[in-house]
Amino acid sequence: MTQLATLSYSLEPPLIWRRQRLPTVTVQADVVPGMEATTVVKQLDKSIAEFRAKLPAGYAVVLGGVIEDSAKAQASIFVVFPLMLFLMATILMVQLKSFQRLFLVLLTAPLAMIGVAGALLFSGAPMGFVAILGVISLIGMVIRNSVILIAQIDQHIEEGEHPWAAVISATEHRLRPILLTAAAAILGVIPIAPTVFWGPMAYAVMGGLVVATLLTLVFLPALYVTWFRIAPPASERTGHGAAEPALAIA
Repeated sequence: MTQLATLSYSLEPPLIWRRQRLPTVTVQADVVPGMEATTVVKQLDKSIAEFRAKLPAGYAVVLGGVIEDSAKAQASIFVVFPLMLFLMATILMVQLKSFQRLFLVLLTAPLAMIGVAGALLFSGAPMGFVAILGVISLIGMVIRNSVILIAQIDQHIEEGEHPWAAVISATEHRLRPILLTAAAAILGVIPIAPTVFWGPMAYAVMGGLVVATLLTLVFLPALYVTWFRIAPPASERTGHGAAEPALAIA
């Protein structure tokens, strides 16, 4: 045997774990109650980067567990996101029958991110997969309120009301229903807000809906008036001469 090979005694692992056909050493740990894996990873990110830089060629550090599952879930959502936007725009177009009104509705959706960012910063919840689910559902709620308000304005104009007065009266008419539906949605997610897993989604929905609802009732009517260049009635103007004809909106 010595003429065919060099004999030596050594220890070798009885079982070799592989991940994607590569030998792998897995380090597992549990987070303390009240903490999320995303927060722990962010805190250890600098230390992991320093450790990764010291590794020899061919070695790497890869995050797994909850972080990996969350990344896969987010990737699956982003794949169908263009189709979701297309279907949403199609349904809104059928309802509104106007590209201009569709554009006005879509402009109100980003208003929700103001409240989402503030609520997540206040609560300390991470912007992970669960929070993204809350943002997606929140966008639908905000767009629904915008569609309801624009449809009410158009209905008042079709009934012969002056466009300026129609914007004001429609906003006043839909104020209570929009506030009540927003309050119902906010109260519905309060029970899951203290939980570790569903908490980020609850805070995203609550914060985004509060801010977006209030801004929609102010921003959307102002944007509607500005977009269609609606002037106030002659009786409400000061410092002008002859009255100008009222603007009719198709």
